[in-house]
Amino acid sequence: MKESIMEIIVCPVCKGTLELVVTERNEREITAGTLICHKCNHPYPIKDGIPNLLPPDIHT
Repeated sequence: MKESIMEIIVCPVCKGTLELVVTERNEREITAGTLICHKCNHPYPIKDGIPNLLPPDIHT
């Protein structure tokens, strides 16, 4: 994932700002980490350079 994408991505649930926590990167991109929405209190993992922005399951 390119760090510049942080300018345009938001939480898929509430459209809030995401915090980027990087655990691994190479010379071109972030390869592992987490995007965290503090408003929804939900983490979105980044694995192999791909952020998983699927909303959490909502059970009623």
